[in-house]
Amino acid sequence: MLTVYGDIRSGNCLKVKWLLDRLGRDYRWVETDVLSGATRRADFLARNPAGQVPAVVLEDGRALAQSNAILGWLGEGTVYVPADAYDRARMYEWLFWEQYSHEPCIAVVRFQRLLGGKRPDEIEPRLMERGHAALARMEVALAQADWLVGAGPTLADLALVAYTRVAHEGDFDLTGYPAVRAWVARVEGAFGIS
Repeated sequence: MLTVYGDIRSGNCLKVKWLLDRLGRDYRWVETDVLSGATRRADFLARNPAGQVPAVVLEDGRALAQSNAILGWLGEGTVYVPADAYDRARMYEWLFWEQYSHEPCIAVVRFQRLLGGKRPDEIEPRLMERGHAALARMEVALAQADWLVGAGPTLADLALVAYTRVAHEGDFDLTGYPAVRAWVARVEGAFGIS
């Protein structure tokens, strides 16, 4: 059986769980608390030298890390990966952007506020600026289309909803992003996220 090592508080871990659940795949979830140092133990590092979650151990014992790589592997051959090569490349464009321009701001601020106990005045202002710039880019795209790529939900939508839906926990108010708010509801409905 597929084994997923993940911290349930992490959007990166949840998006893997949500896709597995949506696809009806059997898996074993091993809760791995990143704050306790569980990802720095020798046994975990032997599985995933990067020392991060999520990490997946396949049925044959091979390991795979990085949330969007895992999504790509799980999504192969499903409706969540576009058949058209250009649309598929655009989906990957959003997946790469999510990890480079969205998650490092919105998820980091959320972590610092929610789990790190930092006050708003202790948050690096540049993180807030970059987070709002990411949300603004999404707003422009989603004001023109229901989904990030094509006519239905893709892995890009799933990846980006993970931290966008809880952006308020990092003091990112989505009130000024109506298209993003409507999209969050669509993605939650499409993937059965509650």
